[in-house]
Amino acid sequence: MPLNPAIAQVLELIAKAKRPPFHTLSAAAARASYERSALIIDIAPAPMFDIQDLAIPARDGASIRARLFHPVEPAWTSPAPTLVYFHGGGFVVGSIDTHAALCRRLAADSGCAVVSVDYRLAPEHTFPTAVHDAFDALTWLHAQASSFGLDSARFAIGGDSAGGTLATVCAVLARDAGIALRLQLLIYPGVSARQDTPSYAQFAEGHVLTAKTVKWFFEHYLREEKDRDDWRFAPLDARGPMPSFEGIAPAWIAAADHDPLFDENVAYAAKLEREHVPVELVRYEGMTHEFFKMGGLVPDVAKAHADAASALRRYLDVES
Repeated sequence: MPLNPAIAQVLELIAKAKRPPFHTLSAAAARASYERSALIIDIAPAPMFDIQDLAIPARDGASIRARLFHPVEPAWTSPAPTLVYFHGGGFVVGSIDTHAALCRRLAADSGCAVVSVDYRLAPEHTFPTAVHDAFDALTWLHAQASSFGLDSARFAIGGDSAGGTLATVCAVLARDAGIALRLQLLIYPGVSARQDTPSYAQFAEGHVLTAKTVKWFFEHYLREEKDRDDWRFAPLDARGPMPSFEGIAPAWIAAADHDPLFDENVAYAAKLEREHVPVELVRYEGMTHEFFKMGGLVPDVAKAHADAASALRRYLDVES
């Protein structure tokens, strides 16, 4: 399937902008660049009834920023189904600001509250700090749900790219902690220890996420090479001890067929099926990595947003 014509135009714009690639920048400069560029091609922010910034305690005494989006006024007698969302960015860039428009859209289209978690980034905070922050945020939000008009019995987790990695890991940790999640909403998640698939080779350059950028991300995030063998980094194929995935929340996986991560997304869906986890794998033809955040210039992204919102409504029992 050829590239979506609007995606091809976005790639042309990126090339003409001559923006320095992340792997040539410091982490701070890359973050600033992503913060600026993320807003240019994203959709307009959907209106919300209420937006609240939260401070969530981490296990090491730090405070994790988060942002709660309520699309409609919550009724204390009928608390809101909730998506806890982890942004993408290779564990090095991205924030609750870069993904605010996406979180607003998911909230508006699904009728669910969305809590976007600003886990700490590398290289200042290397693996497994992001994992700890993500799970600490999930457990705290689940325990404090009633204080924010959230329904602890209707919780989902989700994320894109690196945030999808965190969501996959939290699904296993939540099962072990007795937190019953309804859904994992995984948008082109990174799940493999090593980048050696055919799709990775085919789309290593010129399709938003490049091989050099991935290498740069992981050089910042991992403490040492053996961290690749920890399942919390690579839930698909880590060579270290791997937990069972049976009994975790059902998964809805969005895979872009012009994404280096496409093959590992397909393989991860197959792994979950082998472990008796209900899976919906949706292939988006002609799309690249990061396409969920290109809705301002790519009209067909609206279909993907609608699909994700539909999954949330179905699994979280949202009334139409």
